[in-house]
Amino acid sequence: MSVQFQDLSTTPRAGVKGPGAAEWLKQLGLPVPDVPNTWLPLGGALGGGLIARLGNTEFLVEGPESVKLAAPISHGVYPVLRQDTALVLKGARLNDLLLETCSVNFLAINRTTRPALLTSIVGVGVTAIPDGDELRLWCDSTYGEWFLDTLRTIAAELA
Repeated sequence: MSVQFQDLSTTPRAGVKGPGAAEWLKQLGLPVPDVPNTWLPLGGALGGGLIARLGNTEFLVEGPESVKLAAPISHGVYPVLRQDTALVLKGARLNDLLLETCSVNFLAINRTTRPALLTSIVGVGVTAIPDGDELRLWCDSTYGEWFLDTLRTIAAELA
């Protein structure tokens, strides 16, 4: 198949939001993206996890560092339950698949700014992080199986 799918749904992740979230994350020793809708790798590379700033005061931490968010929450910081379906998509026909299923042209995105996008793919709201030749996606887990099956079906038609 010209698009490969990897399910990372069992990867540890956690979220926080609130007016004190950025400062609290810094106190835990995590790097915090300065700009909303951007992300930073943790542990030196994306494989070591990531932290995404999903707005002014909401953050997603994925990977081993997410356990730090189990620390006692401080005033102005609220936990966000993250039970998303998490996927990595890559392959020669990935952009063709995205053009068929999403209104964002991922090839036109400046990846050096490490964007975190909130969009819709096959009608499902997703958080998307383009990184090199891969696309990281998170969606509500209640759509997970259908979402993955639908993308695989469309990708098979592109092959």
